[in-house]
Amino acid sequence: MKRLLEMRDATKELNILRALNTYKNPFQIVGTYRLIDDGIRPEATVIIKTEKGEMHEASTGVGPVDALANVLKKSLMSIFPEIKGVKLVDFSSRISDTRSGTSAKVEVSIIFTDGVNIWHVAAVSDNINMASFLALIDGFEYAILSKNSRDET
Repeated sequence: MKRLLEMRDATKELNILRALNTYKNPFQIVGTYRLIDDGIRPEATVIIKTEKGEMHEASTGVGPVDALANVLKKSLMSIFPEIKGVKLVDFSSRISDTRSGTSAKVEVSIIFTDGVNIWHVAAVSDNINMASFLALIDGFEYAILSKNSRDET
């Protein structure tokens, strides 16, 4: 049976790429994110460093993960315009050890698309917002690398 879609495992591909001596990350997060969540209009702040400089951005969202996605996209688009077409298609989370209750590690899974390709990322942390942030970073990094890879061929 023919598959309806092909979804790339971006987490696996990024982990392999990062193990290579030749890998160069297109951007770096300076420190980590800042998140103010009043339960109504969360705001996220991030500092991103690239070869072209350092950007400090803030953005809001309908929830903490949306605010984190918006601030990453906003800051990366100024240097990597290909990010503009990237969308989050699906978000899910699961607790890895239900016996640990609220202190359990959380795995976040996000599916992205650029309108042509589909890729999946996953990250684990003690904090659902941090797991989400790590997965978002991977998703956007993969988008940049994929676009650059297609442009070189």
